[in-house]
Amino acid sequence: MIIRIMEEGQFDVPEDALSRLNELDAKLTQGVESGDEVAFADGLEMLLTEVRMGKRLPDDYLGSSDLVLPPVDSTLEEVRALLGDEGLVPG
Repeated sequence: MIIRIMEEGQFDVPEDALSRLNELDAKLTQGVESGDEVAFADGLEMLLTEVRMGKRLPDDYLGSSDLVLPPVDSTLEEVRALLGDEGLVPG
């Protein structure tokens, strides 16, 4: 699965990482919904760190992404606007 972190690049993440990504997404979503800036920031950092464990693709890779995540410096309000019914990581 190809995941793009905006302003950073694309990563090839194994399909078996999806359950862990969903766990981290749930923590992030909980922080956003409660308005807890610390929980939100920690959740976003953990989610992006997990994605970064995948294989970084070259900057000139032109394939599409299965998932696009916000950059690490996103605000709570910016991420709130991106959240769908299933969070950032549909599962």
